Formats: sequence, C-alpha cells, structure tokens
Amino acid sequence: MKIKVKEAKGSLRLLLPYILPYKWLFLLAALMIVLQNICFALMPMTEGQITTQLARDVAALARGDVGAAIHYDVVLHFIIVLIVIYAVKTITGVISVVTVTNATQDSMQNLRGALQKKVHTLPVQYFDVHPYGDILSRITNDVDTVSNSLQQTLLDLISDALSVIFAAIMMFRINVVMALIALIIIPYALLITRIVVKHSQKQFRAQQDAVGELNGRVTELYTGYNEILLYNKQKKAIQDFREVNGRLQKHAFRAQFLSSIMSPLICLGTYLIIGTTAALGCTYVLAGTLLVGSMQAFIRYIWQMSDPISQITQMSGQIQSAFAAMGRVTDFLSQPDELAEANPPAELANVCGEVTFRHVRFDYGEGEVIHDLSFDVKPGQMVAIVGPTGAGKTTLINLLLRFYDVGSGEILVDGKDIRTFRRDDLRSAFGMVLQDTWLFSGTIAENLRYGRLDASRDEIVAAAKEANVHHFIRTLPEGYDMKINEEGSNISQGEKQLLTIARALLRDPPILILDEATSSVDTRLEKLLQDAMKKIMLGRTCFVIAHRLSTIRNADLILVLRDGDIVEQGTHTSLMQQNGFYAQLYNAQFASIQK
Repeated sequence: MKIKVKEAKGSLRLLLPYILPYKWLFLLAALMIVLQNICFALMPMTEGQITTQLARDVAALARGDVGAAIHYDVVLHFIIVLIVIYAVKTITGVISVVTVTNATQDSMQNLRGALQKKVHTLPVQYFDVHPYGDILSRITNDVDTVSNSLQQTLLDLISDALSVIFAAIMMFRINVVMALIALIIIPYALLITRIVVKHSQKQFRAQQDAVGELNGRVTELYTGYNEILLYNKQKKAIQDFREVNGRLQKHAFRAQFLSSIMSPLICLGTYLIIGTTAALGCTYVLAGTLLVGSMQAFIRYIWQMSDPISQITQMSGQIQSAFAAMGRVTDFLSQPDELAEANPPAELANVCGEVTFRHVRFDYGEGEVIHDLSFDVKPGQMVAIVGPTGAGKTTLINLLLRFYDVGSGEILVDGKDIRTFRRDDLRSAFGMVLQDTWLFSGTIAENLRYGRLDASRDEIVAAAKEANVHHFIRTLPEGYDMKINEEGSNISQGEKQLLTIARALLRDPPILILDEATSSVDTRLEKLLQDAMKKIMLGRTCFVIAHRLSTIRNADLILVLRDGDIVEQGTHTSLMQQNGFYAQLYNAQFASIQK
C-alpha cells in the first residue's frame, strides 16, 4: 500500500500551523543545504583538475618536451581551492543541522502543547472508548517519530535530492552520452522503490498501531499488577504480552526487511552503470576527447548520485513510519471537541445548591440507560442514590457534571439549565470524591491544596480535621510534608479516601458528590467518615452514591434506581415502611447483623 496522497496532504495541513512560525529557520537551513551541495558538486571536478594537471606534466616529461616539469604551483592552487570548498561545506553543514534542530524542536514543543490542550477539550466519551496506552503512544512515540523525521529525514532528503541534481548537471557538462547512460539509475531506483513501498507501507502502519497496542497492554498489566498476582494470572499476562509483542515483531521485521532490500538492489544497478560508463569513458580518453581527470570526476559523480538515491530509498521506511505516525497524531488532533459552550454563557454565582432533573433521558450509543428521570433536590439536602450495579447511579453524576450531555430533557442548577453555563464555571460549584482515589506524586499538603491552590497551611489543617484525617497525618514521619510516592503505595487505600475527602472539603463547594466514597474504608474509618459527613452537610447540597446503605440512613432523600428509572424515593424510614425494593436491598445487606 502506497502513502495515500490525500491523507498525507491532510496530515501535513494540520501540522503546518506548528511549523510555519519557524519557516525562516527552515529556509535558512535549506539555503545552507544548497550551498553545502554546491560545494559537494565542485569537489570531484576540482580533484579531477589536479589529476589532469599531474597527468599532463608526467606525459610532457615522458615525451621529453622542452621545459617540461611538475607544476606544483598549479597543483597547490587547486589544493587550496579544494580546502576552501571542504571548509565551506563543513560550516554550512553545521549551520543547517543546528538550525533545523532548533526549528524542529520548537515546532514539536508547540505540537505537544496542542496535544495536551486537546486532551482537555475532548469529551469524556473519547477516553472511555480508547485505551490510555494508545493515547499516550500518540502523544509520545508518534510525536517523537514525526520529530525525528523533520530533524533528520527531511534534512537528509533535501540534501540527497540536491546532490543528485547537481551531480547530474556536472555529468552533462563532462559528457552527454555518458551522463544519459548514468541517469538510467534514477528510473531504475524509482521502479525498485515503487515495488517495495507498495508492500511495505501497510507493514509500517501496522507497526505503529502495534506500538500503540503494546503500550496499552503494558499500562493495563502494570495498573492491574496486584490483581494479576492475586489470581495467579502471571502466565496469562505474559502470554497476552507475547501475543501483542509478537505482532509488533512480525510487522516491524517485515517493514524493515522490505525497506532494507532496496539499497542492495540499487547498488547492483550502480555497479553495472559504472562498468558501462568506465568502458565507454576509456575509449574517449584514448581518443583524446575526454580528459583523464574528467573521467575520474565522472565516476565520482556517479557515486554522488547513486549514494543519495540509495539513501533516499533507505529513508522510505522512515518516511512511511513518519506518515503513519503523523496520521495518528493528526487523527487525534482532528477529533471533535466537547459540544460548544452557550454564547453568551449564563452567570453562575452564589450557588444555592438547588438541583432539578426534568424528564432526563440518556444513552451511551448502545441503548438508553436513563429513562425519563425526574426529581428535585432542595438546597442543603443530602441526597442518596442507591441501586444495583448498572442502574445508572454514576451516569446520573456524569450528567450533572456535564461529562456527558443529556439526550433529552434538562438538568437545572438554581433554576437554570446547566448547558447554559460554561463547563468550568459549573464544575467549580462541585466538589467530588471518586470511587477510585487519585493522588499524585507530591506531599500530602500539595495533594490537599490541589482543590484550592491558594489555600493556606491553616486552612489545609482545618479541612483535614473536618475530614477526620488530621490525626492520621500527624502520625506520619513528616506529617503534612510527607511525600506520597508515584504509585501512592506508602499509605493505605482507606487513608487515601479520607485525604480525597479533605481535598474536596478544602475547596468548600456548594454541592458535594461522594461517589462510592466508603468503598475502600474499613469499619473504623467508616465511623470517622460518617462523622465528617455530618459536618460537611451543613449548608451544602450533597449527593452520595453508596452500596453501604449504613452511610445514608440519615439522608433527606433517597433515590432508588433500577434499570435507569427511579423506582422509589423517600427517607430511609419511609422506604423501609414501604417494604419495597429498597427494603430488600437493606435487609439483604444487614440480614446477618440483624440476626
């Protein structure tokens, strides 16, 4: 499969905004490459003039001509000219490399910045359906491939192309017939390249995809390392990795093998052409129509033309990898962003915390999961959302935070449709503690301050006390300045949960969401959490999603979800008196305790 012109143009068009700001650096590099190759083209001719001069002098001495001698002054003149040419070629080469390197790295810095910005504008759905490892591969490996191609391959490609052109010009100046024979190498090389690339391009694309798949699998295995050990699935994990790694090895081998056979095939053609032109050139030299130095220069020009052609064909593999990587990067950049904000957006200030769902329906594209859901939450109420797995509890929160937008109906905060607010403004009104705790590598104080960067140490301590985690922090070796490692393995899961609750408290949001906040907390810590929840409920609307029904018995309103519908709602007492679905869930959970 050949590089598709339309896809290549589309990829290049998307990359141009990151390259154009440095166009003058690229143009300067191109000028230096032109000068470098002019010097390269002058070198064989100058060397040939030295050979011609020496041949003439030796021939004159052999004939015994009067005044015959070796003209060292003329030879020295050509040597000095040759040294100057070498020096200019070296200086221009260094300038071109430095210039292209700076321009490329600046361009890639902008590209990585655009990719990072794109990550924050993509809808949550994109991350739900794409493996994290593949996304990381696009941002890291694929960008590096594009960077290397711009910095090395592009520079070499331009240089090699100019080398071929200048060598051809110089050969025609020496002898037209010999030049025409030598130029056969160009269509021959193009034919070889066309045939090989036809079969190798799909292997390069498959190779890049396999790299992304491998990164995704490694990420998956690493994050689930403890579970793999727990269930003794090491052999299965190794086998899965070997399968993906084997596919990468297979495609990489085929791609590199196909691209590497081009150089030997082109070298074969070069040797045949050199033999032909050398035989013909000797006849011209013997006939006196071609100087011996020109013959020497011509052979050098054949190599100056064939070597770049061989390198260009060798670079076809890198070029194909670059286009494959470029396609994956631009595909990521061209993904549709989140739905546009309302313009102008409604103002969200002094949030009271009133939340209303009106006839909300939603689906993830695989069937409706929320069916005509309606309820009202008054400011300051604690609302518990319970139900079996898959009932739609987390989906409801995702809709409230506009991680997804409703299919139909509307969600109101303080009487206004949340789609009329800027997402950042809306989310700033919420604090959230997720089922899966997330702490970054840094001190405990830095992790708590993440909810509000301008918080003072006293405010951090106050939030920790309110979340009943201050005592635990004080028992740590360095207290609030203890650094949590990258994996977060130097504190327990339950303690992480309490820290994330303290982080949410520090933000002091008018609406608080606890999504399975007690799922990783033991009985002792659960009591601490319940005490903390009583404090944080004051003056704040609070949504609690929990399987542990013991944490929500004091809720002002309990919504019982099943298959995307509210089947019951009320307080704990009223729902138990109804002896319905909620009572079944509660009794099933506490039957052993009641006995």
